[in-house]
Amino acid sequence: MGRMIPQAVFTQTLGPDNPRANAQWLAATLRLYSLTLFGTTHNFHADWPGSGRRTGTFLKRGFYLVMAAQAFSSLADNALFIAAIALIQELHGPDWLAPMMKWSFALAYVVLAAFVGAIADSYPKGRVMFSTNALKVAGCLLMFSYASIGVAPEYQTWLVCAAYGVVGIGAAAYSPAKYGIVTEMLPPTMLVKGNSWIEGLTVFSIILGTVLGGLLISSSVSTALLSHSFIGSLVHTPAEAAILVIAFVYLLAALCNLMIPRTHVRYPPQQKNPVRLIRTFWGYVCVLWKDKLGQISLAVTTLFWGAGATLQLIVIEWGRSHLGYQLDKASMLMGVAALGTVVGSILAGRIPLRRALAVLPVGAMMGLVVLLMPLVYQPWSVYLLLLLTGGLAGFFVVPMNALLQHRGHVLLSAGHSIAVQNFNEQLNILLMVAMYTLLLWLELPINVIIVIFGTVVAVLMVVFMRWSKRNMQANPDLHDQIGQEGHGRALDSTH
Repeated sequence: MGRMIPQAVFTQTLGPDNPRANAQWLAATLRLYSLTLFGTTHNFHADWPGSGRRTGTFLKRGFYLVMAAQAFSSLADNALFIAAIALIQELHGPDWLAPMMKWSFALAYVVLAAFVGAIADSYPKGRVMFSTNALKVAGCLLMFSYASIGVAPEYQTWLVCAAYGVVGIGAAAYSPAKYGIVTEMLPPTMLVKGNSWIEGLTVFSIILGTVLGGLLISSSVSTALLSHSFIGSLVHTPAEAAILVIAFVYLLAALCNLMIPRTHVRYPPQQKNPVRLIRTFWGYVCVLWKDKLGQISLAVTTLFWGAGATLQLIVIEWGRSHLGYQLDKASMLMGVAALGTVVGSILAGRIPLRRALAVLPVGAMMGLVVLLMPLVYQPWSVYLLLLLTGGLAGFFVVPMNALLQHRGHVLLSAGHSIAVQNFNEQLNILLMVAMYTLLLWLELPINVIIVIFGTVVAVLMVVFMRWSKRNMQANPDLHDQIGQEGHGRALDSTH
């Protein structure tokens, strides 16, 4: 799933007393997102109702390219996961190696968290995005060259896992630059509405990515790929052919990155000493966890991303063992859930930032709905349940992501706030995926794992709801802090 965009112009034109402006704003939003027309913060207001000016071609092209790069990169990330699982199966690797591969991907986010924010804020973010997509291409090349570099057969599956970790390094460094450049392009009060569109686009690419991964490893498509003289000369199995195609998708994303115009946003010189970077980053982590609004939104989104990564693995195994699906068909189930997330995220765009905390009960409801998975067998009930699960997830995570991005932007810088988010979320992915791997290793039935998973999510969401209520009662002015202007207020105190 994607993260959010910073807030911006909404409060100038929207409101219950201004329906004409609301309609104009919505029309402008649809036009801007369908044509991807944003630019830098300096000129952004020119394209919104009431401004009377138009954005130049430079600005239109800039956001067009950011969105295109995001779509291609996210598409490839999700297709690669399916193709890598297929490659492990071709090499007769154990079932628990697939979640271990996801674990290695998340590990890169945690280990590099203290450094990637500083990198993103030190260089033009379009160039950082290009370099990290190029690293993802290198990971793909390493993955399908397992047999040609002299690795013993018993270690080839581990090389695939390590290559996926290289892709994770690229993704970890890509994320702060990607979300940071959007933060630089959009002003602050646009957070929830803009986040709903970005979340929708990202999840749509997740749907296409899982479908693409399933199609590329299917017998008909893989046969056609391997029969091509050029592809057949480079690779020899369906999974290898799929990974080669995905590498070219990463190349498309990298080319888009190269053409992104600079936003000319400048940050203070970044620390280069690794020890000081770690110490400073830990200060940033403490800033968000001590903030009464930041801690709730950070706790919820951390749980969501850990649960989402684990649910992705659960759905594949559930489709295989409970429904009897092959990998290519089981991967389509992930796309169905992601489609529900698109719908939920779009509906969440109607929720004002100041009411973001009101969606917390929806997260608990999602955990309860997951408990129904062992009871369904018919295709229509399977699809309906996954659509509902995804819809609830999208509806509650978009406002919480928006609130967290808002607090991170107010307290820290764009790159560092995203790095803090990634650190916490990926750390929880490490924890939850490790627990899932352990349960598989213990050979627990998948339906028992699902019941444990759904119960844990529901209980934790109830805990977070009570935590939020206690914070609000102890600090009545917290609600007034939602939507306030500002940037980097806590930076001085953490240096």
